[in-house]
Amino acid sequence: MTRVALVGANGHGRWHRRRLAHRHDITFVGIAEPNPVDPDPPVPPGTPVFPNHRDLLAATRPDVVVICTPPGTHLPIALDALAAGCDLLLEKPPLLSLADHDLLSAALAESGRSCQVGFQALGSAALDELRAAIAAGALGTVTGIAAVASWQRDDAYYARSPWVGRRGVDGALTNPLAHAVMQALAVAPATPGLLEVERYRTRPIESDDTAVMRLTVQGGPIVVVAVTLAGEEFIAGELTVTGTRGSATLEYPTDRLRLPGDAGPREVPGRVDLLDNLLAHRADRSGVRLRAALSATAGFTAVVEALGAAPLPTALGDDLVADIGTGPGRIRSIRGINAVLRRAAEGLALPSELGVPWAGPPHTENRMQTTGSVAHQK
Repeated sequence: MTRVALVGANGHGRWHRRRLAHRHDITFVGIAEPNPVDPDPPVPPGTPVFPNHRDLLAATRPDVVVICTPPGTHLPIALDALAAGCDLLLEKPPLLSLADHDLLSAALAESGRSCQVGFQALGSAALDELRAAIAAGALGTVTGIAAVASWQRDDAYYARSPWVGRRGVDGALTNPLAHAVMQALAVAPATPGLLEVERYRTRPIESDDTAVMRLTVQGGPIVVVAVTLAGEEFIAGELTVTGTRGSATLEYPTDRLRLPGDAGPREVPGRVDLLDNLLAHRADRSGVRLRAALSATAGFTAVVEALGAAPLPTALGDDLVADIGTGPGRIRSIRGINAVLRRAAEGLALPSELGVPWAGPPHTENRMQTTGSVAHQK
């Protein structure tokens, strides 16, 4: 059986631990975690825990390594795992710069190994159906792509790790709501574009908790992603593609899709698990394509890099924000934010263009690439 190891056992690593422990088609050979391992879920009996990934690689000789560590550590761990002959399942955001993306891509090519990135929503059969409908002309010429999501995160979320809320490694667009960006790029043309972004924060952090990004691609549709972690009513995540003949909406966390002619949203079953897909790809590298190959995420990494170079987000005053609860469970909610996000998505506009009184001027990047579009990836 395939030998699988996990680097990074806490935080989101707990989710990977639970799933690996319950699989019967792999051997869970070990964990690397420099900090005390969270007891929930318990480490499977007989599974060794190492203080670092190098000791893990040397002692267990895994076939596949799942990397779920702070984003700034991904590249050196991935390079060491490739040198040890491993295939990779690398959590999002995979890398923080296109230079790092190129380094890892070159190492993959040299080693003959593969790297899947943890964008689970790219395994969606509903996304496949949406892209097929676009390709078949069901929407006509696509004129706009918009994603919107409104979540809430409490004080405990921001206290869970030293890198949370830090500039260059965290932010609504690049970490918790990264799927919104990746889903939009998954249906966007792979052409150069212009990125404009407005970023806001309700807490004393370096990164944003609310952001609206617009990507203008040459000869293609406008892409807008409008998200917050300081929301009102929960919006799980919606991707709307508008064309000259109609529109389609995908609720990507639930795989519910509405195409032109549908009476309403319908669930599309058949999401492909990314580890299942990686294992199948290992068995037939030419016949089974990776659903979230590193090569498909260059556009996302370009967004991460651009946001890392942007100024600090605009701090919103307490008069604009409602506090819900106390202690570690306290949530901050921006008054009226859901309506702002909806208007931005529907109008393919930035808050400052909509007359939102607290909105500031956008940061603009002219070097964007959306080469991560998976619409044509093999």
